[in-house]
Amino acid sequence: MDYSYHNHTFRCHHASGTPEEYIKRAVENGVKYMGFSEHLPYICRDGFEAGYRLSVADVNDYFEEMYELREKYKDVIDLKIGFEMECYPELFDGMLKSAIDYGAEYLILGQHFLVEEHPDGIYITQGQETEESMIRYADCVIFAIRSGVFSYVAHPDAFKFTGDKDIYDREMQRLCQAAKDCSVPLEINFLGIRENRIYPNENFWKIAGQVGAPVTFGFDAHDSKNAYDTQSFEKAYDLIEKYNLNYIGKPEIIILNR
Repeated sequence: MDYSYHNHTFRCHHASGTPEEYIKRAVENGVKYMGFSEHLPYICRDGFEAGYRLSVADVNDYFEEMYELREKYKDVIDLKIGFEMECYPELFDGMLKSAIDYGAEYLILGQHFLVEEHPDGIYITQGQETEESMIRYADCVIFAIRSGVFSYVAHPDAFKFTGDKDIYDREMQRLCQAAKDCSVPLEINFLGIRENRIYPNENFWKIAGQVGAPVTFGFDAHDSKNAYDTQSFEKAYDLIEKYNLNYIGKPEIIILNR
């Protein structure tokens, strides 16, 4: 695997390691195309600033360090600088403008909440049983897919739905069909594999295989060791084979207009 576009460092406040440590680990293992995707900083209603993401105050330092490292390692790796961003349709335009104004070159979608990240927000892995919550999740992701600005969807199967399986299957089929129609890859997330999280969700990947949606891999590294996570490959490839997934390898990175 010579690509890696899902990486977080100490700047997101829930990871460790410096960007240079990640780059060295990647280069040592043959990665040629790499991106850093710190969680997009933004200030919610009431002035609340989410803590599990890059701080607004650290944006300039993030980009300045990345520019320096890109120049330093330009002969051995192609380095892109971006964000992992949520998608709330009612807030999308403002969030996208912020990402572009900050200097993002690419975006991946990482949907963690059903409404904006706030103390009373609904975190998607906490478990939801209503049809409305399932529809809301699918609608947010589909909106993002159709926007044309996201290079791929990180951990699309992270939503923990405890309601009717038929509702889950219907909405995830809508999501996978949108990904196929728009040629936006869905990520098998290695963080979920190595930490034995609720994802990868095999029911989701069964649907993705039936639909034929494009699939890619993401390390979702939160420390430098996992900037190249060798232990998760076997499980990821098992999913590809088991569900006849349309694995495309390296995703096409959509460069934002600036």
